[in-house]
Amino acid sequence: MSEARADFCRKVALIATMHGKEAAFAAPLEGLGFTVETADGFDTDRFGTFSGEVERKGDMLDAARAKARAAFLHGGGRADWVVASEGAFGPSRAVPVLAEAKELALAWRPTDDLEVVVSRASFETNFACLEVAPDEDLDGLLSRVGFPQHALTLRTGGEIIVKAITSRVELDRLIAKTSAPIQLETDMRAHLNPTRMDELSRLAETLAARLATPCPKCAAPGFGRSGVKIGLPCALCGAPTDLVAREIWSCGACGHKECRARADKRAGADPGECPVCNP
Repeated sequence: MSEARADFCRKVALIATMHGKEAAFAAPLEGLGFTVETADGFDTDRFGTFSGEVERKGDMLDAARAKARAAFLHGGGRADWVVASEGAFGPSRAVPVLAEAKELALAWRPTDDLEVVVSRASFETNFACLEVAPDEDLDGLLSRVGFPQHALTLRTGGEIIVKAITSRVELDRLIAKTSAPIQLETDMRAHLNPTRMDELSRLAETLAARLATPCPKCAAPGFGRSGVKIGLPCALCGAPTDLVAREIWSCGACGHKECRARADKRAGADPGECPVCNP
């Protein structure tokens, strides 16, 4: 966890959530010196729902920005920073047979519109969406998705019937009285999905570390990786590959940028990753 910084002590960090995300973000932010508050009564579902009743407008960052600014106003405009996050789940582009979780967190300072953004992608998710027959044995499926510790949503005929199912008795009752094709989905809301909350906790640590890193030019918080340069050379022939060669670090306040070595210090790609050695 990042160490406390004088410029965060006694500052209020408002968490824009209605799904318990303060459980993930509070401790890392408090470790920096923040006083953490939540926006009581703040409705984040209006910015999009995983179950599809409300379509998300724009990308993950757009949604996080909208949440942060709305939460600031909802809280009376007295927060020093606002933290909002957004997630997305589905088949991985790289490995389509695996589900992938993407998480993004934004820390926004209203006084000067400074934004600090971090993101994380992982295969650590129980995301699943399956059609089941009324008489199907569900024990294997339920075990794989971590039910009942992880909640489920039941949909039929394209319509959501019940969310936040955490009881096998309730699930069996709902299935028994439903004649149409049934679709079971993992409920991906953070307070009902411990695996997602764990991923958010890791993201929160990354955000805290980023906030604790000052810009070497202007000392504003949040200096860190903002992009990459592709072309890590093959260790055998020297040809450029599609792997990251350098990291671009930047400051959201003054725009200062630096090109740095990869965090893992890797200087060359394996020949098996080279389009020349392994066409």
